[in-house]
Amino acid sequence: MLSIKRIYEKKSPDDGIRIYVDRLWPRGLTKTQAAMDEWLKDISPSVDLRKWFGHQPEKFPEFKQRYMSEMLNPGFSEKLKYIADLAQKQKVTLLYSAKNEQYNNAVVVAGLINSIMKKTKTGKNKSEKIRDRFGSHKLSDKTIGQ
Repeated sequence: MLSIKRIYEKKSPDDGIRIYVDRLWPRGLTKTQAAMDEWLKDISPSVDLRKWFGHQPEKFPEFKQRYMSEMLNPGFSEKLKYIADLAQKQKVTLLYSAKNEQYNNAVVVAGLINSIMKKTKTGKNKSEKIRDRFGSHKLSDKTIGQ
């Protein structure tokens, strides 16, 4: 199970493993107050992208697209898969420090992780799902010639 939460909110037993996904340390919080289990700053947006976005809601669609492009590199995908694997076994909460709960990088990360979990849950690509649904019927030479 996967959720997102602002790091400034109090830790809850329901949080499970708490993973901070921002590049910068949250202002005004001590290590104890942050109460994170891991800090994966490597999967946060690049400095240039973060500064360009500036948490402006109107820029979010393009931010999301650019950020997803950044996440195509192998280092990102390994870490996303790591989080997805954890979230399939236990509760994981992605932590972020932005004020806006709808327009931040954790929303994008959570969306990708949920996609990974759906794909690994079925473990099948689209053609395998079609074959399972409709069966694997081989045509004989007689069927083709008729």
